[in-house]
Amino acid sequence: MRVVSINRRTVERGALAAASGLLAGYAALAAAELTASLVRPQAGPVTVIGGAAIDRTPAALKDFAIRTFGENDKLVLQLGILATVGLLAVLLGVFALRHLRTGAAGVLSFGVLGAAAALGRPDTAGAADVLPSLVGAAAGALVLYLLVGKVGGSTDVSTATSATSTSGSDGPPAAWNRRGFLLAAGVTAIASTGAGALGRALTGRRGQGATASRAAVRLPAPASPAAPIPAGAALRIPGVSAFTTPNKEFYRVDTALVVPRVDAGTWRLRIHGKGVSRPRSYSYAELLQRPLIERDITLTCVSNEVGGPYAGSARWLGVRLSDLLREAGVQAPSRGGRADQLIARSVDAMTLGTPVEEVMDGRDAMLAVAMNGEPLPFEHGFPVRMVVPGLYGYVSACKWIREIELTTFDSYDPYWVKRGWARRAPVKTQARIDTPKPFARIAAGTVTVAGVAWAQHRGIERVEVQVDDGPWQEASLAAQATTDTWRQWSFGWKAAPGGHRLTVRATDGRGEVQTELRTRTIPDGASGRHGVFVTVG
Repeated sequence: MRVVSINRRTVERGALAAASGLLAGYAALAAAELTASLVRPQAGPVTVIGGAAIDRTPAALKDFAIRTFGENDKLVLQLGILATVGLLAVLLGVFALRHLRTGAAGVLSFGVLGAAAALGRPDTAGAADVLPSLVGAAAGALVLYLLVGKVGGSTDVSTATSATSTSGSDGPPAAWNRRGFLLAAGVTAIASTGAGALGRALTGRRGQGATASRAAVRLPAPASPAAPIPAGAALRIPGVSAFTTPNKEFYRVDTALVVPRVDAGTWRLRIHGKGVSRPRSYSYAELLQRPLIERDITLTCVSNEVGGPYAGSARWLGVRLSDLLREAGVQAPSRGGRADQLIARSVDAMTLGTPVEEVMDGRDAMLAVAMNGEPLPFEHGFPVRMVVPGLYGYVSACKWIREIELTTFDSYDPYWVKRGWARRAPVKTQARIDTPKPFARIAAGTVTVAGVAWAQHRGIERVEVQVDDGPWQEASLAAQATTDTWRQWSFGWKAAPGGHRLTVRATDGRGEVQTELRTRTIPDGASGRHGVFVTVG
């Protein structure tokens, strides 16, 4: 009977110690969030540790995360970090029953790791970035020490247990204070919740200036408006991707765990580097005062698998990038220019490398300020981002851009190149079946097979569909708006009962047929032909 009582008390104390660890972790994160709201949101420990994890993750694993979780990859990473923190907090709480001071010191050590991660980030703002991690760790260590002390931690527990055993009493150890523990735990939970809520509120207020600056933007009329979308360019076929992708549905792939909110009133762009004889700096207002071009352009992410969703088309408004470079004295390499690579840097220190020749070869490369008739959404780069048709986004579509440096491919590798991706990445010809969906069950008879195809800056000349191992049959093409946009297509298939595989291929404007060779997205984009299996009957 006595053994059962001791075991029950041991389990109870262990559970309370684990709960103490969780509360300590909760308090640490809440205190860190509050401190980050006063320093800057990007300095929060979850963000800096998540950023460090992204930076050190092999390219293949990043690609897997994007394929598996899509635009939720950042959420999955953050939840993974929180789950890990929770598990470690539980273990430290239980450990602190026997080694109270060492357990509290363990919490402090995680603060040191977070501080080191903050200082190691490429966008660090200085020593102040360590404060959220250190303050959070100190709060967590204090809470753990106090709560486990209420349960009966360290050597006091052994002494109390020994005394209890000697007296023959079945009561709890002298160090156990149930009422004090519950009171302390309740106060901790309430204070932590309040601190977290205050931190989120202050973070929201910090972004109000950026939100107000975006709301105040009045977009000027373009000096060179986009041509009207041709009649027949948008097929009215259910299930086919819209010719213009709404902003809320446009794909987002980047490494920013906290979306930068930049005040357009304080933003500036700097242009400098090799071959720049006249360095330039521009404000947002100065860009809006320049002649703007408006163009329909389809963007594609290099992480897009064959048939994948990471492509979208929008109407962009911006300043022609080649004009800005020429004003700075830059010449294309084919004309004797010293720089062959343009490094774009964002406010979160992301670096993208773009071939100078492609930017200055006459295509509609721009610094975009608007997307589908409104200022850029924050998620898509407000106030200014790069758009270069014909190149995958990781070498052309820098969001939240703040600096352009002219250099060479030999002298500098940007972020993604350091991680195994190609230096140059023209978009590969692709066609996608949007309808019917994979493994769909459809009725026999005439079935409309339809989708989109793209080969930016080359255009789409032909799309063909193959049923099982039969001959390639030409699909009907929607009108082509420009060579920089995707093109819708459709095919009337006389479907017979049974299981069938439908495959599509495209031919670009240069007469080159899309390859059937399947390759991974790494290092320069996936290749191969999209196919779906359907059942008719």
